[in-house]
Amino acid sequence: QCQQLWADVLRAGRNGQINAHFIGSIVHVERGLSTVSSQEALLVIDGQQRLTTSMLLIAALAKHFETCAIPELLEAFSAKKLRNYYLLNPDEDGERHFKLILSESDKDTLLAILQNTPLPAQPSSRITENYALFQELIAEQGTHGAQLEAICQGIAKLVIVDVSLDRNQDNPQLIFESMNSTGLELSQADLIRNYILMGLEPKQQTALYKTYWRPMEQAFGQAAYVL
Repeated sequence: QCQQLWADVLRAGRNGQINAHFIGSIVHVERGLSTVSSQEALLVIDGQQRLTTSMLLIAALAKHFETCAIPELLEAFSAKKLRNYYLLNPDEDGERHFKLILSESDKDTLLAILQNTPLPAQPSSRITENYALFQELIAEQGTHGAQLEAICQGIAKLVIVDVSLDRNQDNPQLIFESMNSTGLELSQADLIRNYILMGLEPKQQTALYKTYWRPMEQAFGQAAYVL
């Protein structure tokens, strides 16, 4: 998926006749009730890999800007803007500071990358490997403005379909299974986990996942979970 996203970004960025490039859909459901002053986090049902891959690309690009002391390009892309617009919520604290929170197996590794802090003692291999791949691909473009501008323009042209579900009317589990029926086959473990957790309140989901499901994931390893 990383190689495909990279190819899509370069193709769209280098071709002025391409105004937008569709990369898929994101399906989510509200985890709780939101108000004007307090927005609740959204639970992503389908498209988490797509979101994660896109964020790793943007994080690698921001790091490249910082490392090479590259100024703002196209009056819209700089290390600071990439982080504050796409990766972080600068006015929030705690987990709300981050645009995306992954499951426990990948969470700490992604947050370390987004914050430019040391990786955890046992980092997620699928996160670090894909982040390193994007760093390598971007480094190959050098610091030449035209090449980096093509990457930025390509990212700006990426388009998704945002599907929002109503917890009181829609069945997230059935929709999740339906949308994945023609894609990567879900394991029985995936189906059981989603069936159990999706219908619960956010605090119950977190408690059950950390207490029971996460220990099982650690016991079996992450080899089967490929980004």
